[in-house]
Amino acid sequence: MAVNVPTPEEILQLDEGEADALLDLLERTVPVHPPFVSIPTAALREAIVFGDTHGDWRSTLEVERRFLAGGIPRLLVGLGDYVDRAPPDCAQGSVANALHLLSLAAQAPNQVYLIQGNHETTRRIPTDPHDLPEEVDALWGPDSTRCTRIEALLERGPLAAVLPEKIYLAHAGFPFVGSSDEWAHAFDEVSDDRLTEIVWGQCDASRYRRASVPTWGGRDLERLFRASGIRIFLRGHDPDVAGLPLYDGHCITLHTTRVFQRFGGVIIGRFPLGRTIESTRDVLLEHLPTEGQTFEVLE
Repeated sequence: MAVNVPTPEEILQLDEGEADALLDLLERTVPVHPPFVSIPTAALREAIVFGDTHGDWRSTLEVERRFLAGGIPRLLVGLGDYVDRAPPDCAQGSVANALHLLSLAAQAPNQVYLIQGNHETTRRIPTDPHDLPEEVDALWGPDSTRCTRIEALLERGPLAAVLPEKIYLAHAGFPFVGSSDEWAHAFDEVSDDRLTEIVWGQCDASRYRRASVPTWGGRDLERLFRASGIRIFLRGHDPDVAGLPLYDGHCITLHTTRVFQRFGGVIIGRFPLGRTIESTRDVLLEHLPTEGQTFEVLE
């Protein structure tokens, strides 16, 4: 089924019936992924990975332009946290950002993967802030079912993914495993503890500390690499280390929102497909033109 991708501006202008029709369409077309996916890349030439966007749909549009540029077959992977904390010039930005990205995933299901972050798994482990319900009400009136439907659509994304280029992608962390057998079954049953490792895990290089959340470091990452054969970890979550090559160049954090641009900017990662990526030096960091910009608020 062909899916038209509405712009964020168009989404913000939908009335209640049109919003329900869009949700109906997305529920029929957005792919449902298992917790862990191995993404095939043989037919694709380049990968674009973006970090937390947090309702900053203006930066998301810049990501999309690069994904579509020149008709080149590309892979687009989001690292989670598409909602909550929208910039002031992106009113109801969580709704617009989420529905725009979900429409893109429905249109190109073999090229667009929206990994879940802690703000997409809030129905299992609550997060604060969670602005999405209030945004939905502001747009279309008090009806909790619409928010629930958007949250359920976002939960169709995987919790983590791996590429043949030996790259692991997740929002925050990884299962704490020590053997290849443990790795092979790490996502079979995702308990709340395992979910916390993946979408809340904080790296010890970050100054951010969240209560009751596991912290991982270089030795944990080495154990993961030995068990899985992975060489690189691309993640979001901790804004203060955005753009910094960590752990001897085997991990990098991406943030793609102006909300946290004071740390590492508004950045994405790009790299060629078809060969092993040996270190984060092989990942081109690109700063988006929204960085440092403010825009007129839509009425």
